[in-house]
Amino acid sequence: MRVECYSGYRGEETPRRFTLGDRRVEVAEVIDRWLGPDYRYFKVRGDDGAQYILRHDHESQRWELIVFTRQA
Repeated sequence: MRVECYSGYRGEETPRRFTLGDRRVEVAEVIDRWLGPDYRYFKVRGDDGAQYILRHDHESQRWELIVFTRQA
């Protein structure tokens, strides 16, 4: 998984688009964000209408897709 981010004035990275295999998804909305003990989480809505929860490991700089929900 590849994630392109925007880094705000405080240096916090916010996902703007990501690639799953050969499919590119633009982040239409960041619905929520929260911090865990070792990770930062982002709940986003993609330009495809689906919702995703992305997890970022700050130490390794690795992103993972945790949850995918397609709207009916």
